[in-house]
Amino acid sequence: MPRPPLASIDLAALRHNLAIARQRAGQSALWAVIKADAYGHGMLDVLPALQAADGFAVARLEEAVKLRKADPDKPILLFEPLSSLSDFQQAAALRVQVCCSHIEQIALLQQLSAHAKLQVWLKLDSGMHRLGITPAQLPQARQKLLQCKAVQSLTLMTHFSSADDRNSPATQAQTDCLLSLNHPPFERISLSNSAALLGWPAIGHEQARPGIMLYGASPLIHVSAAALNLQAVMTFSSRLLAVNQLKKGDPVGYGASWVCPQDMPVGVIAAGYADGYPRHAPSGTPVWLNGAKVPLIGRVSMDLISVDLRSQAHAVSGDKVELWGKNLPADEIAQAAETIAYDLFCGVSARVPRVYRDA
Repeated sequence: MPRPPLASIDLAALRHNLAIARQRAGQSALWAVIKADAYGHGMLDVLPALQAADGFAVARLEEAVKLRKADPDKPILLFEPLSSLSDFQQAAALRVQVCCSHIEQIALLQQLSAHAKLQVWLKLDSGMHRLGITPAQLPQARQKLLQCKAVQSLTLMTHFSSADDRNSPATQAQTDCLLSLNHPPFERISLSNSAALLGWPAIGHEQARPGIMLYGASPLIHVSAAALNLQAVMTFSSRLLAVNQLKKGDPVGYGASWVCPQDMPVGVIAAGYADGYPRHAPSGTPVWLNGAKVPLIGRVSMDLISVDLRSQAHAVSGDKVELWGKNLPADEIAQAAETIAYDLFCGVSARVPRVYRDA
């Protein structure tokens, strides 16, 4: 039996969230983003639940290598720019579609023979100012890529900087930038991440790339996952190791940063920052225990956290606790810890067993 803590992955919830993405994308192609080990959920283990996607998207070439071994046929898109001729040759051999994000990459693509047969996504910097061809460079970059013997198709893509905020004008401005430059038109356009799919229905969703929504967290600020009909995929749980009866004035944890205001029971949970619980979660961050929330108290340590059990006087050692998941949204914990759900999911460490369940 796995020892606490434990990450339980609900494959049925993952399929449900993919269906929501499919509904929003309509007839457009849907690329399930499974980079960073499927946001900490286990890339190879979640593949069966994502087979309804039209393709998979990853960040690193080594991820694409593992993925191609596991799935010989599904289209794979590689986000991160490649920097050597051998990398492009390997991508071609794996039948991996690649992103071109700067002019130097085009020079490498020009060296490939027609046998390479690469499908290329040309990334436009429409306002993110991270990776991408500038608007001024786009016409020349497009022409050079179309002249490359190895380039079989060309898709224009961009990445939104502020799609999580539906009140921000940046998303529409980036969309307008891309569409105004699409002359002559590219074969395909890719705009939509999770936030755009759920928050910006008017922009169109050709070649959509949902990521965080698949795992049950909200990509939109001030909008809960439940309001978007998304289901939690990861339930991060553990158990009470001990219930201590402390006295008024007793300090709890490192630095004595929290002091008991009265005689009270304090629970100690087998989870800490070495497991992926956020180190800077403050006192008051909720933990789910026996059908109710109890507050974290004191500092998070490497292997343990403590909770106030005054509202759970009957709690005993061995009781199961949920750190985030079905009853306690990861977004709520992320907000308390001043981070994002992406960080929580990706931060669950390798020492935490993953168990996969399918209703």
